[in-house]
Amino acid sequence: MTADRPLRAGAGLKPEHHRHILESRPDIGWFEVHAENYMGAGGPPHFFLERARALYPISLHGVGLSIGSAGGMTPGHLARLKKVADRYDPFVVSEHLAWSTHEGVFLNDLLPLPYTEATLALVSRHVEEAQTVLGRPILIENPSTYLRFEGEEMAETDFLRALARRSGCGLLLDLNNVVVSAVNRSFDPLTYLDTFPVEHVGEVHLAGHAVLGDIEAPLLVDTHDRPVSPEVWGLYHRLITRLGPLPTLVEWDSNVPAWPILEAEVARADSVLRAAGEGRARAA
Repeated sequence: MTADRPLRAGAGLKPEHHRHILESRPDIGWFEVHAENYMGAGGPPHFFLERARALYPISLHGVGLSIGSAGGMTPGHLARLKKVADRYDPFVVSEHLAWSTHEGVFLNDLLPLPYTEATLALVSRHVEEAQTVLGRPILIENPSTYLRFEGEEMAETDFLRALARRSGCGLLLDLNNVVVSAVNRSFDPLTYLDTFPVEHVGEVHLAGHAVLGDIEAPLLVDTHDRPVSPEVWGLYHRLITRLGPLPTLVEWDSNVPAWPILEAEVARADSVLRAAGEGRARAA
């Protein structure tokens, strides 16, 4: 995480918006890209990213490192991630607290981990390895979860706090994941937020989710295919009022809308950041 991180809201850099962004140069703080989309040698992805990078800061978000895999991280993946990071110099690199590979098979999902001392030792070792290879600290994102493991030894927030202290990584706080997990696992999202190790947070994510099932027993799914929910906005106001401005991403990865719709969501997050910054300036 570099010192010049933008304390504004950003959006994912999507192919649907490439030409508009390059031609119109909208007033947006930064863009996020998924690292795996840029692990090839060239082609249209790099053509557009090189031009966007000349105009905006970017963050690099990984989805395939499988940092929680008991069999170790995917061979070669970390080296490819380093090449992308070295090429585009993102202000931050982040990954998920999850696993997605087993015996050489990629499972195309971000699967949860039990919060135990053994898992903590495993993930800490992998985070330290990743940071050594990349030559920089990384952020680890809290997951969206749908069940609770038997035999867990600590709360998620305690696990993340210990991981950050042991490995030196930062944390990416995804507030939509908090809401999704809270409903699915029946805990209070406000209590979760109040106990989260916010001193390690380097970036915030906001997103939308789908609600399945009936009103008595809903299941929330982390879909990133619609506007940010009121519950997530509520947590975001609470967090930013407490901490002040942080780089904030509005995630919208499927059913990608026209640019003005996404831009309006980003502008809403920017207004929260601006109000928090002005409030802190008046209090100083």
